[in-house]
Amino acid sequence: MESSSSALSRLSNLQRHLHPQHPNSKIQQGLVKLSPEVAEALSTGHPVVALESTIISHGMPYPKNLETAKEVEAIVRENGAVPATVAILDGVPCVGLSMGELERLATLGTKAQKTARRDIAHVVANRGNGATTVSATMFFASMVGIHVFVTGGIGGVHRHGEQTMDISSDLTELGRTPVAVISAGVKSILDIPRTLEYLETQGVCVAAYNTNEFPAFFTERSGCKVHCRVDTPDDCARLIDANLKLKLGTGTLIAVPIPKEHSASGGLIESAIQIALREARDKNITGNAETPFLLAKVNELTGGASLASNIALVKNNALVGAKIAVALAQLKEHSNRGDAE
Repeated sequence: MESSSSALSRLSNLQRHLHPQHPNSKIQQGLVKLSPEVAEALSTGHPVVALESTIISHGMPYPKNLETAKEVEAIVRENGAVPATVAILDGVPCVGLSMGELERLATLGTKAQKTARRDIAHVVANRGNGATTVSATMFFASMVGIHVFVTGGIGGVHRHGEQTMDISSDLTELGRTPVAVISAGVKSILDIPRTLEYLETQGVCVAAYNTNEFPAFFTERSGCKVHCRVDTPDDCARLIDANLKLKLGTGTLIAVPIPKEHSASGGLIESAIQIALREARDKNITGNAETPFLLAKVNELTGGASLASNIALVKNNALVGAKIAVALAQLKEHSNRGDAE
């Protein structure tokens, strides 16, 4: 049995060598709450996939949001990884939610604040409830050492962004936070070519999965070519691993086309988007309220087809993302074994 003095000495030694910026130091200071499942997975090197929570609170109505969140988490587990849904509850950033917390967030709906990086301090200081966007989820994932994050689609440069300067913080987060984001590309309500140009400026590697063309969220094609193609989870894992080892400090965007059987008609979606954009302008809906409004309006105009496509692509991204996380964990384990030998 270890004596109390030697135990204290070992703890003191650990704390002395723990870098103040190391993810574990943040957890020790009580800044972030990890679920027991996520904490165990991270401590043992088991694959973990971060999930955002804005899709739960602002993406669809209750109880469809709760049902979808549970299904997405189940897909991650079925494919060998641990899901870590991120949210801020009563001012506490949580990485990994219990079923009760998931249900609470789903019933809160839009009463939970849509929380991007800029909003984190405000929500925490006021002990509020925040549903994390891509940028905030990336921030917390990186803080605790999660390298793979699954979402539906990232934000981007809004149409007419050259006049409004309305550019999602998701893009700048990808430029400074080393987390791989698995998405169905950029939401097609946005300006996809300018978004890709902005990501290039930020130094972000944009890879397309099993295609040479960047997908357009609801549809498989955007007409924009990419310079990096990955065809397997192992390809993705090697790309992510190289980015981390080189300490490039940027994220990686892996764009996965929506499955063909769920792809919406491009013409139908584009027509609905144009109508929704005009209505948003007429009603002066801007900022972080614009994307939820546009997506809801497009869903209404397409008779629910766009929401069905949205749910299908998120589930597909969860499947691919879990496989990538497993491949990355195996690559790291193999590398660690090689170092030990």
